[in-house]
Amino acid sequence: MAELLALQEGTVQRLCSSGVAESCPAAAIRAGDRILLARGERLRLDGVVDSPEALVDTAATSGESLPRLLRRGEALAAGAVNLGDPFVLRVTAALADGSLAAMARLLERAEQARGRFVSIADKAARFYVPAAHAVALATFLGWWLWVGVSWQAALVPAVAALIITCPCGLAIAVPAVQVAASGALFRRGVLVASATALERLAGAGHVVLDKTGTLTEGRPVLLEEPGRPPRRCARRRRWRGPRATRWRARWWRPAPTRPRAGGRGGGAGPGPPPRRCAGGGPEGETRLGSAPFIGLPQEDEGLTLWLARPGLSPVPFRFADRLREDAAPAVAALRELGLEAELLSGDAPPAVEAAAHATGIGPWQARATPEGKAERIAALSVAGHRPLMVGDGINDAAALALAHVSATPQGATDLAQGAADLVLRGEGLGALPYAIRVARRAQRLARQNIAFSLIYNMVAVPCAVLGYATPLIAALVMASSSIIVILNALRAGKVKA
Repeated sequence: MAELLALQEGTVQRLCSSGVAESCPAAAIRAGDRILLARGERLRLDGVVDSPEALVDTAATSGESLPRLLRRGEALAAGAVNLGDPFVLRVTAALADGSLAAMARLLERAEQARGRFVSIADKAARFYVPAAHAVALATFLGWWLWVGVSWQAALVPAVAALIITCPCGLAIAVPAVQVAASGALFRRGVLVASATALERLAGAGHVVLDKTGTLTEGRPVLLEEPGRPPRRCARRRRWRGPRATRWRARWWRPAPTRPRAGGRGGGAGPGPPPRRCAGGGPEGETRLGSAPFIGLPQEDEGLTLWLARPGLSPVPFRFADRLREDAAPAVAALRELGLEAELLSGDAPPAVEAAAHATGIGPWQARATPEGKAERIAALSVAGHRPLMVGDGINDAAALALAHVSATPQGATDLAQGAADLVLRGEGLGALPYAIRVARRAQRLARQNIAFSLIYNMVAVPCAVLGYATPLIAALVMASSSIIVILNALRAGKVKA
């Protein structure tokens, strides 16, 4: 919640009627106001684009792996990042009525629902502690009033019973296991962020996975096509278009300058300014961008940039958001553990279907909104599937908080990490099946420790009540039971990777 509130706070550049930009708090912006979004700035308000075009990264909010090129009048939700030139946005909802505020309300309801979960140790202590005191009191009254000994003599078996029933073994039965299991997970790069995360993880029966940044690396890379050297083509100069900015930042290297003929050195002088063509690029020059940008009537399919050169046919350069190397093995391992997997993403259907097919996931859904993801998690919970949600974006935060248990991979947004129970600090998802095995083993050992503590009391308490155990013997027995519980708890970290 703190990360989400921080995203809503801050200042924005509001455009006055005269066209001058002034800095003002985001909370003061109302529907109909126009704001200026600088390059690299994250949008805090919902609105529609009021400039000819805008290049934005919506991966954290919608799950789309491809940066979106928006035209005038298209809607844009808060949380997107401006990747291109500054553009103007006309706000459609105030901060309290926007998508970030709705996300905050979803998170608050999810955290309240999760707070009702009671750990197994708390359930046992709820009945054990009153019962132990009742036994000690009954022992004292029985020896004093029924047997007829003095109150000093009746106090000895009562104290022995109280020492034997001291909940030391029970009190450390679960925490000792959790410490050992959390230490083992930490060594594998898994951080446990919730006290009840391991218990809930052990009971998970269904896993819901996000795609962009979770199953995939979240970093589109160029597909090397036979017979086409992309890096040589990438040295073309004077490319125009918002997508060319990211291309040049990754692959372009400036060619060495040559002295001008008859000059004193230096690079070639600037030529005449290029004329703009209908497609948006300069006429008669090399252009790189989307299909509409270079003048092609078709729409791009997937992650594609087009290179247009004078006198030559346009050449497409296709990109792909590669799957993590261990994505398919991790999904297979989760299936072996009995968890049914499904893919829930905000990306386009072709990309989601390809990821689902490559990882062996059956059910999948594309174009999922943050509200849609939360509703799907709620439906699974109502059906008793105890879902494990794995996601990394702002759009996954509500689903992460609402799930029975949740995890987020390395590189996730701060909001997603704050809402998740487990944070996978290592690269990939390979540690997730290991975490489930550790959690299930820890749950078994915790139950063993609790059962041992109860059996120990069933044998030792009658001996103390009947006067066969002095307080010294009771203290030795109680200490021995605690040592046994600790030794058994240390087995929680002995799980093969």
